[in-house]
Amino acid sequence: MISTRWLQKRKPHWTKLEDLLNLTNRQGLKALSRYDLQELSLLYRQAAADLAAIRQDPASVHFSRYLNQLLSRAHNIIYSGQRSSSRGLLSFFWNDYPRIFRRNLNHCALATAIFLIGAFLGVVLTYQDPDFKVKFLDPKMVETIDHHQMWTNSILGIKPLASSSIMTNNMSVSFTTFALGITAGIGTIYMMVFNGLLIGVIGVACGMAGMSQQLWSFVAPHGVLELPAIFIAGGAGFRIAQGLLFPGVLPRRDSLAQAGAEAVRLILGTVPILMVAGTIEAFVSPTTLAVPLKFMMAVSMFTLLLLYLFRPVPEHASV
Repeated sequence: MISTRWLQKRKPHWTKLEDLLNLTNRQGLKALSRYDLQELSLLYRQAAADLAAIRQDPASVHFSRYLNQLLSRAHNIIYSGQRSSSRGLLSFFWNDYPRIFRRNLNHCALATAIFLIGAFLGVVLTYQDPDFKVKFLDPKMVETIDHHQMWTNSILGIKPLASSSIMTNNMSVSFTTFALGITAGIGTIYMMVFNGLLIGVIGVACGMAGMSQQLWSFVAPHGVLELPAIFIAGGAGFRIAQGLLFPGVLPRRDSLAQAGAEAVRLILGTVPILMVAGTIEAFVSPTTLAVPLKFMMAVSMFTLLLLYLFRPVPEHASV
């Protein structure tokens, strides 16, 4: 059990670390002298050791939460000055990103649940009123569905251009979903519900037109990557909202800055996922490749994604 005397002895060091971080947030790293920078590094390591000790005491959970937030702020500042390199980028995606994703798994799960609620509403509304699709979908898409044709056939003739356009659109949707977290999460909720409604309406509309196999064999190969990327973007938006609405022991401004830094790293990991998804959507999804092969590809891609996101990463792996 952590003694009161030990806590009183360590608190001044935590306060000093917090003061240095606040100074850096206001004026940047240039405001710190060489001695301050050395002290910042030392205090960071000491606080990390203190956190390890405090975690052993269930009664000190509030101190554990405070130190964890303090260390996250310090980590972002200390490592923000490192020059980027191809090795550092590879380390981020290979070692850091799975941990970042799992730290924010609850936020991503919330985004997924809201998307599914939207999809369910789209299914119910369109099933009860088939004309609902006219109010919700683009008129050209409705026309092609009514003629039992896939609106995606036009992609085949312009694959490279289509791939670039698809990637740009998907990234735009994802980054908008992420950025709207600043609206206390309301905008992010809207984006998740809207996209869920969209797929629900399209699914029922195509099903009523006898085009379910055509639709899902098109969606599956790239959708198993594209949809999780959108869920992650929603999770990043909700991470920002959490920092804004629930600052905990931090000032709201610092809490938002910390949440924003974490959310940016979370959304950055979706970029390569969306690039792969856009390539598949342009070059594979609309082709006449056998339907079983498309679904086998979807299962393979989704399995690889899960293995990547949930693979165990040693804590001592380079950052």
